[in-house]
Amino acid sequence: MNVAVLQFPGSNCDQDAFHLFASGLRVPTRYLWHKETALGAPDLVVVPGGFSYGDYLRCGAIARFSPVMAAVKEFAGAGGLVLGICNGFQILCEAGLLPGALIRNTSLEYRCQTCELKVEASTATFNPAAIGAAVRLPIGHGEGNYRIDEAGRARLEANRQVLLRYVDNPNGSLAAIAGVRSEQGNVFGMMPHPDRAFERFHPSQDGLAVARSVLATRFPELLRQAG
Repeated sequence: MNVAVLQFPGSNCDQDAFHLFASGLRVPTRYLWHKETALGAPDLVVVPGGFSYGDYLRCGAIARFSPVMAAVKEFAGAGGLVLGICNGFQILCEAGLLPGALIRNTSLEYRCQTCELKVEASTATFNPAAIGAAVRLPIGHGEGNYRIDEAGRARLEANRQVLLRYVDNPNGSLAAIAGVRSEQGNVFGMMPHPDRAFERFHPSQDGLAVARSVLATRFPELLRQAG
């Protein structure tokens, strides 16, 4: 088992994501620069949060064209696991790997706080049975307002593609959506940061359960590491 964490110019949460998997889950983890054209056979690709170059135009709009993203699309198309956190979620939406878009918070303010989130019973991977019915995870973003048209929302709900919902909805997201998965069930995106919620000094340790759940359907031994 090994995890590849992408790095874009301007990334500032790549090290957080690396630390979550390398130290939190203790699985082999490596960085992958955005100019690379091959992934090197990872079991999970993580598109981290923070920032990526070109965000001043629209978050993720330029990073989606990085050479590595062609390899990520091919990997996802073959059923590979992909997790996008915060800016990574935005990049995956811009790249067409996840439905919907992230726009400016309704408050027009940057939000940095710990949020209560409801876990949806959407897949065997993201499921309260594995994670718990609710989690506390931090957010830190100005463009976390999830939007999709009514037909798209109907598909999300019908296919149980919603992973997480905010309890207090700090950014005005449609239906309080905080995270979604692809229809195929192997690409996941969320605005909250599991990589900022696993150390004892963090607001919670719920991020570990979230990270385990991404890999657990293919590596069920990770669930036995809980606690």
